[in-house]
Amino acid sequence: MSSLVRHVTVDCADAYQLGAFWAEVLDAKLGEDDHPGDPEALVEAEGAAILFVTVPDAKTVKNRIHFDVQPKDRTRDEEVERLLSLGATLVGDRRRPDGSGWVTLADPEGNEFCVERSAAERAATTS
Repeated sequence: MSSLVRHVTVDCADAYQLGAFWAEVLDAKLGEDDHPGDPEALVEAEGAAILFVTVPDAKTVKNRIHFDVQPKDRTRDEEVERLLSLGATLVGDRRRPDGSGWVTLADPEGNEFCVERSAAERAATTS
């Protein structure tokens, strides 16, 4: 017998607000029973389930684990612009002149995540 990862849990200051941000990022929905002020919020998206849990502690150091997101229907650069408009902030830009690389952003609570090239962009550079 073995175990499986049921969901990834993220400690945060406001579970509903951060869950709503990530639901937009991942084109998903919050759980039907999640409401503003709830101590937990669940986002179930294609390929991942993320549970946001309100905790009293503030984020103080760099994440030990982070998400790498890959746009499905737009380019990496278009996705970066979309996420910035949703409230993400730019942390680091590692895009290279040849089109490879990634962009590191932070969500509204400062959790870092990376935006990679789309599958179409990856295929275009390998052919």
